[in-house]
Amino acid sequence: MTPTVRPISRAGLAWRVAVALLGLGLLVNGSLRMSDDVWPFGPMSQYAFSPPADDTIVITRVEGRLADGRRLELPLRVSTAGISRAEIEARTPAIVADPSLLRGVVEGWSSRHPAEPAVQQVWLVQDVTELSRGRPTGSGRRELATWTVPR
Repeated sequence: MTPTVRPISRAGLAWRVAVALLGLGLLVNGSLRMSDDVWPFGPMSQYAFSPPADDTIVITRVEGRLADGRRLELPLRVSTAGISRAEIEARTPAIVADPSLLRGVVEGWSSRHPAEPAVQQVWLVQDVTELSRGRPTGSGRRELATWTVPR
């Protein structure tokens, strides 16, 4: 038995075209604004290309010093720190100007790790890797901001 094929109705075609145009409009808007804040209708450009052969790769991180003296990375994921790396990267200039904005990372990490000693100080750092002909030629670390957690 051959299944019957029905042609699409005008109403069905109209709503499909409307949804496609709306999605396209949102994508164009986000791309023109060039902001990851509008994801998934924005660029998320860091995933769209590989770096040029002679470029610099920068990875932004947050490190913390715990009450027991350990200095460790506070992984920037919603599940571990309550905030994502993209949110921190988008706000790097504001954090450099006002390091107390790192309070959200401290609070998010502390609430998700209640058995760990309290975070006493945090650093916004960047790991920098220089490329030449697509190969790493040097690396370093920059501290952009420091904030001591008030007691």
